[in-house]
Amino acid sequence: MGIPNHRAGAEWRAGWPLVLGGLVGMGAGPGLFQNISSLFIPGLIAEFGWTRGEIATAAGVGLLGCVAIPFFGRATDRAGPVPVIAFSLLLLGATYLAFTRLAGELWHYQVMVLCLALGVPGTSAVAYGRLIATRFVAHRGLALGVATSGLSVTTLLMPPIVGAAITREGWRGGFVVLAVYVVAVALPLTLLALRRVGPVAPVDTAGGPSARAARRQGRFWRLGLTAFCVNFATVGLVTQLVPLGLERGLGAIEAALLVTAFGSAQLVARVAIGALVDRLAPHRAAAAVALLSAAGFALLELRAPGLAALWLIVFLAGLMNGAENDLLPFFAARLFGVGAYGETYGSLLVIALLGTAAGVVGFGRLRDATGAYDLALALGAGAMVAAALLFLSLRQRAHD
Repeated sequence: MGIPNHRAGAEWRAGWPLVLGGLVGMGAGPGLFQNISSLFIPGLIAEFGWTRGEIATAAGVGLLGCVAIPFFGRATDRAGPVPVIAFSLLLLGATYLAFTRLAGELWHYQVMVLCLALGVPGTSAVAYGRLIATRFVAHRGLALGVATSGLSVTTLLMPPIVGAAITREGWRGGFVVLAVYVVAVALPLTLLALRRVGPVAPVDTAGGPSARAARRQGRFWRLGLTAFCVNFATVGLVTQLVPLGLERGLGAIEAALLVTAFGSAQLVARVAIGALVDRLAPHRAAAAVALLSAAGFALLELRAPGLAALWLIVFLAGLMNGAENDLLPFFAARLFGVGAYGETYGSLLVIALLGTAAGVVGFGRLRDATGAYDLALALGAGAMVAAALLFLSLRQRAHD
């Protein structure tokens, strides 16, 4: 990109607290529950008699709360991110405690998931993406990759802790652990990190279209559809990983390790793809990762490959989930500028989360209807191939 090394170094010296704050704050977001939700499924089924499909449907319908995200994005553009971040983390903590009061009504679970969805704006690139995009130019992809890797880190670290709490105290104990982590750890650390960042000087904030104008462009909808496909496949998979592992003959502890495989893929992909898009053609790098994940979904059709092989296959399938969470804010800033970033990215995130809802519901319901995950995995592979083709269509570059 022709950016001098001294300028790139200055970006990191001035902006590292912002990246750290994003890493901690995004790591505590609703995506954490999404990634480890399969740990709670056996307990909910045992206590309430719900089916996997019913739980998945309730979770998917609850995610429709994401339609409010663009309004939070507009508030972030106008008032700044800190109020939205604090509100979101406090809401998440209260919601996790509310989960412990479930008494068997499935619609209560649905309302709780809706509340989690309302916590997305302050724990995602809606709040952090514009700040990072205006701080970083030479290393924007890497900075976004490191910041969004927070979810991967917590997905790696939290399953054993939450799993131990569930073993000891039941599934309610797992929700208490999540509430304590969000409010007592993530919230103060995030706000402390952001306080170390001085005023952010906007970079070409007047450039780029308004959110309304962006939504009239074909590339906006291609980018949104890409995120829809990725989330349909990868989130649908991760929310069924533990039951899938149990069906493949793994024990409960071994099946939980598949969640760790998925989290490892997220971490590697977010940092690696962030570095790659700073150096290579972003649309081609993104398409290549999507095809790798498509191969992972195809390999998951194999029967009883063993724990080690299954771990590696889940890792491969999960790569695009990690990359997408970096690529969506990267392409949003690259194609549409940062002037109306919060609302524009928030609108894209609605499409992405509709894909999440479709995957959560689809994988669970297809398992109930067919008695196996084969059809869901085949659709996931097809969605990954479609995402690769859509990424290749995003060639046009906006002014940075």
